[in-house]
Amino acid sequence: MTSGVLVEQRLLSESARVPLDIARSELPPRLRTDASLGLLDISEYFSDTSGGVRTYLMQKARYVERHPELRQAILVPGEADAIVETSGVRCYRLRGPLIPFQASYRFLLATRSTSRIVAHERPDIIEVGSNYFAPWLIQRARRRWDAPVVWFYHAHLPRVVAPNGSREGAPRRAAASVMAAYSRRIAGSVACTIVASEFVRCELAQLGIVRTARVPLGVDLELHHPRRRAWAAETRRRYELPDGPLALYLGRFSREKRVDVALDAWPEVHRRTGAHLVLVGAGAAGATRLPSRAGVLTRPFERHREAVADLHAAADIYLAPGPAETFGLAALEALASATPVLAPDAGGVTELVERSGGGRIFRTGERESLAEQAMALLGDDLAVLGARARQYAEREHDWGSVFDRLFEVYRHVRRG
Repeated sequence: MTSGVLVEQRLLSESARVPLDIARSELPPRLRTDASLGLLDISEYFSDTSGGVRTYLMQKARYVERHPELRQAILVPGEADAIVETSGVRCYRLRGPLIPFQASYRFLLATRSTSRIVAHERPDIIEVGSNYFAPWLIQRARRRWDAPVVWFYHAHLPRVVAPNGSREGAPRRAAASVMAAYSRRIAGSVACTIVASEFVRCELAQLGIVRTARVPLGVDLELHHPRRRAWAAETRRRYELPDGPLALYLGRFSREKRVDVALDAWPEVHRRTGAHLVLVGAGAAGATRLPSRAGVLTRPFERHREAVADLHAAADIYLAPGPAETFGLAALEALASATPVLAPDAGGVTELVERSGGGRIFRTGERESLAEQAMALLGDDLAVLGARARQYAEREHDWGSVFDRLFEVYRHVRRG
């Protein structure tokens, strides 16, 4: 079992049963006190059913464990306070309330606990990975221990509230303007804003946020591997999925993911090709609340990473309908599994498809375009596209090289 997976499993199994009050309890001694760089990660985008950010943090933990010159503290919300650790990595779980309309996430509101942790861990650099209360908790905590801060821009709030940009109504465009101003304020309080795609870098530049560094995310190339396609039939039987053409979506069912466009488009795809679409996930509109559509199946969120990798390899194509993705980690996992991707013409997944040549693009928010391109993709030589996708993932997105680049950004920021 990998150490990153071990950290994750211990977090999810122990946080609810270990009584602890981090605001008052004695904190354990710092790990690796001779490390040349100490990092503190803080994010509210971490939960039992969240995907991309949790994967990113756990993969970073694995990287830190392999590098004795590094140490890492992770600060994320949970149902109860908890502290767990492995070699060189300690994770603090702070009790926080659920975020309305985002049932899988919790707020970080523990001001005293956050300040205590930062002062105790004495990081050389702090990475903020969410944009609710975490940036302001860190600003307050720096009164006790000042360290440079970077902001990893995991969620593009203007696009979250107005996924279709100028095509949205006036209220949503106004809300997007407020979110843009809020993002500028956070960016102005940190040394650097890290982005995972050129799409986000360009969108932030239009907002006046130009102090950025682009570091694309990575993928576990051993876990997400085309060899899993050899037992795709067994995976389909396990999840009671039909034979024949199959499209897959993995993720939350929140508005910005635009699952509604896929639902509206798929009956026509199913009628003309016999292809089914399976939606695997949870969120503000959980699987049982999604409207029924011909050819569409729903399955609950899958927590186990091995099973997720099996699902990627069991599908013929992967569907990523949301235009607000800052990168698209699930889509990259599909590409690494040799599964071609269908994406809209906006968002981070568009870059993955265009750079890899492993899929097709449809017009954002248009069900007719999605249906047309889905049918065209299903008619392509999927084996050729899949091989191209896998080669791209191997060439550009190994986690080791990703974190080499990220920690070089940290060192550059630390040097001022």
